[in-house]
Amino acid sequence: MPRPRRTQISLEDTPYYHCCSRVVRRAFLCGDDVYLGKNYDHRRSWIESLLFELEAVFAIDVAAFAVMSNHLHLVLRIDIDTANSLSDREVIEQWHKLFKGDELTRKFAKGELVEAYEVTRLKHTIATYRSRLCDISWFMRCLNEPIARQANLEDNCSGRFWEGRFKSQALLDETAVLACMAYVDLNPIRAKMATTPEQSDHTSIQLRIKAALKGEQPKSLLPFIGNERDNQPNGIAFSLKDYLELVDDTGRIIRDDKRGAISENSAKLLIRLNIPHDNWLKLSTEFGKLFHGPVGTLQELTSYCEHLEKRRRHFTKCCQYLQTG
Repeated sequence: MPRPRRTQISLEDTPYYHCCSRVVRRAFLCGDDVYLGKNYDHRRSWIESLLFELEAVFAIDVAAFAVMSNHLHLVLRIDIDTANSLSDREVIEQWHKLFKGDELTRKFAKGELVEAYEVTRLKHTIATYRSRLCDISWFMRCLNEPIARQANLEDNCSGRFWEGRFKSQALLDETAVLACMAYVDLNPIRAKMATTPEQSDHTSIQLRIKAALKGEQPKSLLPFIGNERDNQPNGIAFSLKDYLELVDDTGRIIRDDKRGAISENSAKLLIRLNIPHDNWLKLSTEFGKLFHGPVGTLQELTSYCEHLEKRRRHFTKCCQYLQTG
């Protein structure tokens, strides 16, 4: 039986979560449907465009994404600090970019006088909106529902477009985050939709490579900020250059089946992460098969389960791939 989403989110343990949505009824997000003789590549841009619209509204960062033929992968970071730092008016303004709100919130947004007896209800509504702005379930709802309606309209049909629930798994440490990001970024290569990361359309890795060629990072994606340091901005605590090289090396191995094609620099990064070479290849190619719940070492998984008051530590067998020995 599916568990409530609140029992899978523990910001005390991690702000990072891997989400995956799949379609039903032979529906296609992109590519060629041989059965119907139709091409749906244009739907990939629907997803990417809406994804970045939502990233600008929610206090949730996009670390990685890949739009495949019948499913969508995201690595998201919940930015609770930003959500808490928003003023009441900013919360209302952000939420109104997606929804109309009610008469009271619209009055407040216009700067009109709020009666004393309305203040308590207004504050409760603002608190609700603030929590939703850093809620992955609301983020995915705002992403999936419009796409489903648009696809159903195009297909001239009704009913489900996506499976009932999106998959969500906690990424409990930097190794889990980096491995999952690489897994997501390499999806098109594993599926033989592309031969190199830079040719992988509608993926985060393609956006990062294009920006890197200009000496920049995509504004719509959570940036790489280098090694951890005091007063550092929000971002992924690795070098962008190192990550791009690691993904490229791994992609070459997947494509050409060259087991020893990891460069010296990438090998050093794996040593920092305490991941043996063979474990990394398994993680970056079979992440979705290996993990069906939270991802981390045994110690981190134990802490996560304690904070969520889970009596059983599921998926402990897979911890071996995230540590040496």
